[in-house]
Amino acid sequence: MGLNSNFSAQQQQQRHTDFQNVIKPTATTMTDHLNKHQNRLAQVRQEHLLKFWDELTPDKRLQLERDLAKLDFDEIKPNWERATISMNANGIKLDGRMQPMPDEQILSIARTTPDKLNAYREKGLEQIAKGYVAVLLMAGGQGTRLGFDQPKGMYDVGLQSHKTLFRIQAERIQRLEQLAEEACGQRGCIVWYIMTSEHTMQPTQNYLEANNYFGLREENVVLFEQGSLPCFDYDGRIILDEKHRVSRSPDGNGGIYRAMQRAGVLDDMERRGILYVHAHSVDNILIKVADPIFIGYCVQEQADCAAKVVEKSSPNEAVGVVAIVDNKYQVVEYSEISPKTAEMRNADGRLTYSAGNICNHFFTVAFLRKIGNSYERKLKLHVAKKKIPFVDNAGNRLTPNQPNGIKIEKFVFDVFEFAEKFVAMEVPRDEEFSALKNADSAGKDCPSTARDDLHRLHRKYIENAGGTVHGDICEISPFVSYAGENLEELVAGKSFSSPVYLRESPMHGHL
Repeated sequence: MGLNSNFSAQQQQQRHTDFQNVIKPTATTMTDHLNKHQNRLAQVRQEHLLKFWDELTPDKRLQLERDLAKLDFDEIKPNWERATISMNANGIKLDGRMQPMPDEQILSIARTTPDKLNAYREKGLEQIAKGYVAVLLMAGGQGTRLGFDQPKGMYDVGLQSHKTLFRIQAERIQRLEQLAEEACGQRGCIVWYIMTSEHTMQPTQNYLEANNYFGLREENVVLFEQGSLPCFDYDGRIILDEKHRVSRSPDGNGGIYRAMQRAGVLDDMERRGILYVHAHSVDNILIKVADPIFIGYCVQEQADCAAKVVEKSSPNEAVGVVAIVDNKYQVVEYSEISPKTAEMRNADGRLTYSAGNICNHFFTVAFLRKIGNSYERKLKLHVAKKKIPFVDNAGNRLTPNQPNGIKIEKFVFDVFEFAEKFVAMEVPRDEEFSALKNADSAGKDCPSTARDDLHRLHRKYIENAGGTVHGDICEISPFVSYAGENLEELVAGKSFSSPVYLRESPMHGHL
């Protein structure tokens, strides 16, 4: 798929070989290889990982060898030290070091003239038509909290079409390619790079193959796998999950930079002539994939890094905000701001710190290369204290009742500080952000709210184009309209009764 059908597996194997100089153990090399690991582990005070070696079968020894091969020995001690700093910093408020984004660095869709927005849109469509734009999808999560044991991108929120998140986004890409061709007279392809996790890689690949990539060309869909980091106890010792398994957890969406570098994704982008990347998470059903207005604005401003934001709904909304801390752009988590600062308002009544982060970003490929080459190892490490299953000194696997260790992850937005030109775009929440994170029982960020938000937006599209909708259920296929454009001929002066579904028929008409 993408570069080739075994893209991820080959790159992961290469990673193990190139970065750790690991050879496959055999009967004749096992002793030497074990001694090598003992020496390396002792240097970083992790020799306990071999405590049960003598009890392991050959197959389990091989599995432990593989787990050890994934460890970056040079990073173990620095990562623990940086994680300790992060733990000690938890709870520290940043109020005295913060400033809001300056007005000239943030474009509000609601407060920008239609003519200016259209100029940005045309510039964005031009980049797409030239093949300069790619989409970087973060799709490593499973639908566990939804009661769904598959990749979240395969989830059906219950639309009339029963389209999954993956399918909706794939169809939006195709429609956007068509719009760019109509506007510019040439057709460029938007390559779809999808970062999966160890657990979602194979199901995602199988699903896309079984559905013929939803009309996208196979060579333009590239899957790659995010990495993982070892889990530590509070003394800095890597935890054994089983006698022959090292405890690891995904390295977060910020692991995307290392994963792209190691998997050859950046090389592939440069080979294809891609200049700009729209990166987003899979779980936003309203995502404007490769939004030409966003692309055009960032290109016009010569930004190398940018973020879409939504206005916070209230001072205590649990969302991070984009701000300036110590003269550098970053996302400040809601727990890092005091209530007094969160409640500050400008003269116009709007919150001073209102730029809510929604994991929706623009990067130049040159910036991504700079991150991979120079800054990835400097990314902040975020720490969560967790109840992590472990093997005790007697070899028993236990699940603790209290947190006993830490999981480390990186966040995609922690590269903002390295940008030479950072800008943001404030978009209407009801048009561009509806997250899918919880089961319906939560009543928030769940299938029913995602479905209702899409119905409400598509009804708005029809009404803005001169139509009338009676009822609440309304869906428009991406093949009919990407974001409400070109609907007048279909709906102006017409009345529709719910449920409404505008879709392209086999004869290329609309129903």
